Amino acid sequence: MAAMPRTVPADHPAFAALLVTHVALAAGARAAVHVAGQLSSRRLPVVCIPGYQRNMSDFTAFAAYFRRVGGGDWPVVLLDLPGRGRADDRKKAGDYGSQVDAADLASVMAALGISRAIILGQGHGGQVAMTLAARHPLLIAGTVLLDSGPVTDSRGIVRLRSNLAHVEALRGAKVVTAGFRRILGGDYPGLPDDRLDALMGRSHFLDRRGRARPLYDTRLIEALASINFDDVLTAQWPMFDALTCAPLMLLRTQLTDQLRRETFDEMTRRRPDAVALTIAGQGSPALFDQREEIEAVAEFVLHTNARALGRAA
Repeated sequence: MAAMPRTVPADHPAFAALLVTHVALAAGARAAVHVAGQLSSRRLPVVCIPGYQRNMSDFTAFAAYFRRVGGGDWPVVLLDLPGRGRADDRKKAGDYGSQVDAADLASVMAALGISRAIILGQGHGGQVAMTLAARHPLLIAGTVLLDSGPVTDSRGIVRLRSNLAHVEALRGAKVVTAGFRRILGGDYPGLPDDRLDALMGRSHFLDRRGRARPLYDTRLIEALASINFDDVLTAQWPMFDALTCAPLMLLRTQLTDQLRRETFDEMTRRRPDAVALTIAGQGSPALFDQREEIEAVAEFVLHTNARALGRAA
């Protein structure tokens, strides 16, 4: 039986500041793209790829602050790959994966006339960046990995799957909101309720019956059904090593359950030239709204841009 078409409310608050255009892809689905700033051959665009079932709204605060730090019109591209946010769902569940996502990322960059970019990938988005580097290293001018690496923590996957099943089974707006607050409160201790509610709106909306409706294709989560809490997932260090094609920045949130500390430490050992930073007091996805980490990313981008222009000169 065919899946019911996924809808996103036209007035959903999380997307209010993020007007998008759609880019047709080879498999028939369309990606959703928001471009902030002015694309230019003198400024490397920062292309932001969200986590596994996440969408571009996770980068709203980052994009707004970064543009100010970068002089007001630095190009920042936010992307919803198929199955997420306002992109189309894929026709077949088996078509989801980092290989296809990387091919689609390359297609979107070509459609926008981007020959090189700094890729900022959170979670699964970082795995897409690694795959792109392995396939098309000349497209990568720099990479920022956020809670992402060559080894995914199975505990985080199981927790994500369980939490989503729980909140999506709840009924009634107040009950659903309270459920999200309990879950999110553990990842963002001390964050006020209105901020937690805004976080809920990045991944779900409440329908007229008071049920949490996902802003992603539920087949993405169904694909994780076979993963168990104590599974050891295959490490993809050759994919990580493909990032040697360009400068690298490594970010990890202190409370994440997506990327183990020992994996992050091994990443920094393998790439001693990488800029490494821990974001204190929060989990995944990163809020990415604090001056310290955004200015650190901006410094990395400006340095990488200057280095790229220097090579081209």
